[in-house]
Amino acid sequence: MDAMRVLLVGDYADVTNSLSLLISHWGHEPRAARDGPGALAVAPAFRPDVALLDLGLPRMDGFELGRRLRDLPGLGGLPLIALSGYGDAKSRRRSGEAGFLAHLVKPADPAELEALLGVLAREKGKHACAT
Repeated sequence: MDAMRVLLVGDYADVTNSLSLLISHWGHEPRAARDGPGALAVAPAFRPDVALLDLGLPRMDGFELGRRLRDLPGLGGLPLIALSGYGDAKSRRRSGEAGFLAHLVKPADPAELEALLGVLAREKGKHACAT
């Protein structure tokens, strides 16, 4: 399985730090940002393979951040995973309509996140072998 560069964006440092440690333990490379502007600043150099975005961010919500990340050169097809305290049908529908691959409800199930990253890593590996 190929290691993934995972951009984590959340305004609660404890949650983001814990997720970073877990993702690193799974063999991936996490990079954290506390808000949308911070994520947009780090993303061009980091070149994430996937972004895990809190939807209720200050200054710029996760929906706007997802759009703006995908507008960056080379990140147009960036897979987005929503992380939200809202798990109702309307919230899930909205994230799906915004192009998010998955919608995880806080606290996210680590097994579900690990499985999602595994699927994306295998896809990344297939694309790398095809080029």
